[in-house]
Amino acid sequence: MSERLNSAAVAEKAIVHAELPKPRARAHDLFEKPQLTLADALGKPAAEARPNIRQDVDRSFEMPTAFYGATVALYLGFIAILGIGLSTPELAIPMAIFAIFIVGLFGAPALWLRAGVEAPEAKAKSVGALMREGIMTHTGLLKGRDAAVQMMVLPVLIVVWAMTVLVIAGVVTA
Repeated sequence: MSERLNSAAVAEKAIVHAELPKPRARAHDLFEKPQLTLADALGKPAAEARPNIRQDVDRSFEMPTAFYGATVALYLGFIAILGIGLSTPELAIPMAIFAIFIVGLFGAPALWLRAGVEAPEAKAKSVGALMREGIMTHTGLLKGRDAAVQMMVLPVLIVVWAMTVLVIAGVVTA
C-alpha cells in the first residue's frame, strides 16, 4: 500500500488545523471537574437509557473455510509428527492435551461464526472468489495469492520445524 502513496495523496487526506486550541487556565481542570456526578448518573430514569441494539457483524473475516481447515490440519500434523516420532509414554497425555486445545481454539470461532448466521452478507469467501477479488485489509487491497501465503506460511513452517526436530533427534541418537 505504501508504494501507492505520494505526497499529493497524503496532502489530500491530511487534516490541518488552522488554530491550536486555547490553553486552559489550569492543566488539571479535566480531572478535578467531572462531567457527571454519581448522583446524576443514578438519578436518570430508565426511559432515557439507550436500548441494546444488536449489531450484525461479519465474523468470517472473509477468509475461505478451506484455509482454516488446512491450518488446523497442519497444527494437528505437527502434534502427530512429534507424537509419533518422539513416542514415549510420558508424551501421550501432553500431546493429547495439545490436540484438544487446537481443536477447541479453532472450533470455538467456528461456532461463533455460525451464531451470526442471520446476516446473509456475513459469509466466508470461496477460494476462487478470494483469488479473483482479493481481500480488503487495514492497509488496502491484498491479492488473494498474497493473503493465502500470509495465512499459511506459519502452519507450514511449524510442520517443517517438527520434521527438522525429528531429523536432529534421529542424528543425535544414531
